[in-house]
Parts: sequence; C-alpha cells; structure tokens
Amino acid sequence: MKILNGAATLVAAAGMLFGFSAAVLASGDDDSSEKREIGDYAFSSGSPDFVHGVPANPEEAWILAAGGRIYDNWWVALDVAEPRGTHPSYPEIGQKSGPSTWRCKTCHGWDFLGSDGIYAEGSSNYTGIGGIRGAVGRPLEQIAATLRDDTHLYTTDMIDDAQMGRLAAFVSNGQIDVAKYVDLETRTMIPGMADISNGRGIFQTVCAACHGFDGRLLDWGDSTSSNFVGTEASELPDEVIHKVLNSHPGAAMVNLRAFPVQAAIDVVAYAATLPVE
Repeated sequence: MKILNGAATLVAAAGMLFGFSAAVLASGDDDSSEKREIGDYAFSSGSPDFVHGVPANPEEAWILAAGGRIYDNWWVALDVAEPRGTHPSYPEIGQKSGPSTWRCKTCHGWDFLGSDGIYAEGSSNYTGIGGIRGAVGRPLEQIAATLRDDTHLYTTDMIDDAQMGRLAAFVSNGQIDVAKYVDLETRTMIPGMADISNGRGIFQTVCAACHGFDGRLLDWGDSTSSNFVGTEASELPDEVIHKVLNSHPGAAMVNLRAFPVQAAIDVVAYAATLPVE
C-alpha cells in the first residue's frame, strides 16, 4: 500500500487540493473560534472535543482515523444533519432504504471489496457495486472529485472540503487488506494470523477500561438479546477491525490507528473469544 511520507505531506496535499491552509485542518472546519458545549451532541463519555474536535497539529494517524469514521457514518462522525430518504444512486437490487444508503460502507463494505467480498450476491447487503481497493494510492483530488460527482452526490453542506480531504486520505492511504485476516466466506478470523496473547494484553490494558475485562460492560443489544464486543468480534470481525483502527463515530472510543495494523488484528482475534451473551 502506498503511504504518504508523514502527516505534514498529507495535510499539505489536502490543503492544495481544496484550497484551504493547513491551519484549517488543524484548528477546525468552519469557525474555529466557536467552542462546543457539552450538550450540543450525544457522546458516550469523556471529552466531546475528542469525539468531534480537531487537534492543533493532526498527525497522519489521526487524519486516517477521522476519515475512517466518515467512511463508516459521516453524519454521526461529523455531527451534522442526517440525510433524508434513500440515496438516488442506491440500486433497486439492494435491500436497504433511508439514510443508511448514504453510508460509504453500505455499498463498499468493511472489507472495501463491495460485491466482490463479504457483501457478495446472497448477502442482505448485496448491491452489485464493487469495492474501492483500486483507489489505494490514488491522488486525493481524484478521489474527492469522485465523491462529489453525480453518482455519489456528497455536497459541501454534507461533508465540507476539510472533512472530504480526510475521507479521501483514508480511501487512498488508510485501507487495509481485510481479506488477509478475515475469511470472506465464513466471516471469521483466519487462524494463525493473530497473536491472541498480545491481543489479550492490549484489551486488558486499553479496551477493558470501557468494555470490562470480559467485554460485557457495554451492551448495545436490544430487549431480546445482548450485543457485546465478543458478540460483534465473533460475528462481524471485519467491522470490528475497522472500529478498532478508527473508533466508532460519535463515541469517545480510543483507536489503534497509530500502532501497527497487527495490534488491531490481535485485539479483534482475542475479543472473538470473549462471551457473546
């Protein structure tokens, strides 16, 4: 995978692309003089600035993680209005409708392979749309132009230019080869690709602060069944890898983007051994 040499290069490239200075990326998107109040949006815990703010000197790791959250769910990640209706380009063969069809991941998947990966024909997420692996290493301006075109329809009112720069950076430089770690047929971690002991150590010293040592401190299930980190990791490892690398949009969740990818793989493999109910 082609990686730009350092955050400074990435910020400069995005600045040249959209005509804003590096200071805009560093200080915020619109009016950096306005400070958010805690009640402005929902967040799990911790600093709201961590959830939606921008660091003074963003490193490449932060830029890619921020772009990954936009890829996941841009309106939650950016704290903007949810889109209305079904995306005009969402194919009739698809089984989704409404705002979810505006998410990048809905068509291209957590493995970035679209209909060539886990979202292949037969999946409830099948759209017939391919993946974005071919965009790895492409110029940011080319990716941004594609996302602004008549097919994708992402306007500056939805994702402004600074934010689009981060999404383009993620598409170009933040994707990983998920198929190297996850069996696309069984949607399970490939044996031998992770060090579960290392994953246990990371989970117990980082993730357990919010999820608990057995992964059951947080439950985002419903009245009929629980949904713990162990549940997600065992059933949807590709999605959990994405969350571990980039964090969950709108939540004060730590991520491992600044560390080697293998650390995230190890954590997810260990999490898949935790209780699912």
